[in-house]
Amino acid sequence: MKLIVGLGNIGREYEHTRHNVGFQAIDNIARKYHTAIDKDKFGGKFTKIKINDEDIILLKPQKYINLSGDVLINYVNYFKIPIDDILIICDDLDLPVGKYKLKQKGSSGGHNGLKNIEHNLKTNEYKRLKIGISNDKNADTKDYVLGKIPLDEANKIKEIIDIVPDIFNDYLNMSFDNLMNKYNRK
Repeated sequence: MKLIVGLGNIGREYEHTRHNVGFQAIDNIARKYHTAIDKDKFGGKFTKIKINDEDIILLKPQKYINLSGDVLINYVNYFKIPIDDILIICDDLDLPVGKYKLKQKGSSGGHNGLKNIEHNLKTNEYKRLKIGISNDKNADTKDYVLGKIPLDEANKIKEIIDIVPDIFNDYLNMSFDNLMNKYNRK
């Protein structure tokens, strides 16, 4: 069983913000597989799909992003999901808008959602797909990540969101090293 988690903040006021690109990505995967993330369990909205005889949970934690790990750990424990079978999709301030990066492990990079996941999993060795939102050094970080995305940036992010289902499909069918070699942009 695999667990794919899109990070974001709950509430309509956060829907089109930089911090919610993980929610957008996971919703796009669900659309491709003709399902909705509409079941409630352990403080998260989820759906379970079966691909190649493997169960896959698509999860959107329903606590604020900095508490994402508190929700994720309940799924990990209940469904007995190995850390190696977890993929987190989130925003990244250190990547320019229009770029993304797959990583097998690493630091949180200051991302509070990833910090909470690392705290709950007791490791930073989990896979992630980081979607670039850039960083405006002239703005307060909290205001920036929770601010609405300008149209030109939103279009670049949508291009990435549109290929996330392909990345997900390949994630299920190839080694993570090969996945990184195929998709990581320099």
